[in-house]
Amino acid sequence: MKVIHRFMHCCTLLGLAASLAVAPAQAQTKLVVGYQLIVGPFLSAIADGSFDKALKDAGYEVDWRQFTSAGDISTALASGNVPVGVLGSTGITAAATRGVDMELFWILDNIGKSEALVARDGSGINSPQDLKGKRVATPFVSTAHFHLLVGLEKVWKINPRDVRILNMQPPQIVAAWQRGDIDAAYVWPPALAEIQKSGKTIADSEEIGKASVPTFDGLVADKAWAQKHPKFMAAFTQVLAKAYADYRANGAGWTADSPQVQGMVKLIGGKPDDVAGALKLLGFPTAQEQASQEWLGGGKESGAARAFAASAQFLGEQKQIDKALQDYSPHVNASYARQAAKQ
Repeated sequence: MKVIHRFMHCCTLLGLAASLAVAPAQAQTKLVVGYQLIVGPFLSAIADGSFDKALKDAGYEVDWRQFTSAGDISTALASGNVPVGVLGSTGITAAATRGVDMELFWILDNIGKSEALVARDGSGINSPQDLKGKRVATPFVSTAHFHLLVGLEKVWKINPRDVRILNMQPPQIVAAWQRGDIDAAYVWPPALAEIQKSGKTIADSEEIGKASVPTFDGLVADKAWAQKHPKFMAAFTQVLAKAYADYRANGAGWTADSPQVQGMVKLIGGKPDDVAGALKLLGFPTAQEQASQEWLGGGKESGAARAFAASAQFLGEQKQIDKALQDYSPHVNASYARQAAKQ
């Protein structure tokens, strides 16, 4: 009897092992992450598969989807179709003010000189005062649009209504520029690098930011979704922290023929030399800097919350939003960057 029992016990164990061996892997949670036509370590980590590997190990499968406008990605975030995405600081301000329950959890870049106002050769524009009556294109509800309006009204004392401001996305701007349909444009790379080849830079966001508030690009998440998926948020920000640390240490090697730049070109187009040049115009805060009061830490006194408040005030004056929020700190979350900085 003991022999029979042992035999049956072994059969049972073998059968269990076999069933486990053929059991399907745990289903991956699928989601869409939206990105835009901007350059940086975030994009490189998408291109080289760093995100996909880390997130797969955490149980997630990402559909990386490119958006060409802040308005489109804001709508997708508001609808719940895209729980994580890229928005400029002005777009985040507008969406949060309109009730989209999102939180900024990573600063992709400090924009600085990477957004600029360029006048087309032959347009007759040699200074900001020459913009009156001219056709100036920019993507509406973007950081470029915000600084164009700030520059006109606050810095150069020009009524925005005296300028023909046209809503165009970056690829449309390049096409309209080449046809001669516009006189100037305020935009970012790779479109910026293309139009600068036959135009004159009149001002940039570093200059205008010093006279008002800086602008930046950031990653935002649906707050409820992020709370339900802590493994995703942890894995995602750890990849970001590593990518940004790598750029800080080895960014000089991110040249036109490097795999990092080549990967970005495959994702968003443009020319390798232009993309490599655009990287040098941006600031990329480390995880430690992200978590500090300079950017995400400090609640209402965080750099991000104060930038949102200033942006909201101006957007309200321009009738882009109805009424600014009293406090934008609920839309800023430093906890993920803080945790990633400890890794």
